[in-house]
Amino acid sequence: MKRLIPLFLLFISLLMATSLQAKEPDWSDYAALLKQHVTAEQRYDVQLNWVSYSKIKQDPRWSRIVKQLAAFSPKQLANDKERLSFYINAYNIMAMKMVLDNWPLESIKDVGNILWPVWKRTVGKIDGKEVTLNEIEHEILRPMGEPRIHFAIVCASISCPDLRKEPYTVAQLDHQLDEQVSQFFNNAKKGLNQKGSEIHTSKILSWFEDDFGGEKGVRKFIQHYKTLPKGSSIEADLTYDWRVNGD
Repeated sequence: MKRLIPLFLLFISLLMATSLQAKEPDWSDYAALLKQHVTAEQRYDVQLNWVSYSKIKQDPRWSRIVKQLAAFSPKQLANDKERLSFYINAYNIMAMKMVLDNWPLESIKDVGNILWPVWKRTVGKIDGKEVTLNEIEHEILRPMGEPRIHFAIVCASISCPDLRKEPYTVAQLDHQLDEQVSQFFNNAKKGLNQKGSEIHTSKILSWFEDDFGGEKGVRKFIQHYKTLPKGSSIEADLTYDWRVNGD
């Protein structure tokens, strides 16, 4: 009996260690897809990550990714970091799916109309349940209180933050989100453009101002990543280009 006790304790410790591990999906197919079909390019006088939708549509990994998402249960996710990384990836995959399901098209917004915009249309399934882009963004991600998501989720458009060339993961999430924000603010064409004491930013900072803590919160958020001139004004008025971010 005494010999069995150490074995029992070892079993329990291994079981606990396993339960503490991240339950995020195996994103290997998605990682390979992004690596192969997303490239840094200059298009329409804008530096961005360009998505080869026509090639993704023919890639056998794509259907596996969609099926994986449809079968995965978010109930396995144990904490906010796991949920954040999962749903950021899920949003980006679903936005790509919306484009691919309607390919070719000039803008993701062309899928919808004024009465029934694309964001409210069923795009795919998670855990066997139909979802919309609005549900993922506004009912799941935004209530988690992490404003950096707005620089990670990508609505398949030129002026969106770049689709990252790798999946978001629990282990790297903070670094990935900070890098996304920094890169976006360093892109003068769509993130932040400084003209003397006048700061012009993406309309994202206006659309979701409350998520940053209001007008003062927006300034404080930007200053975490960029040095702003004393007394500078901030206007979230850069033209937003809704053309699709790939071919």
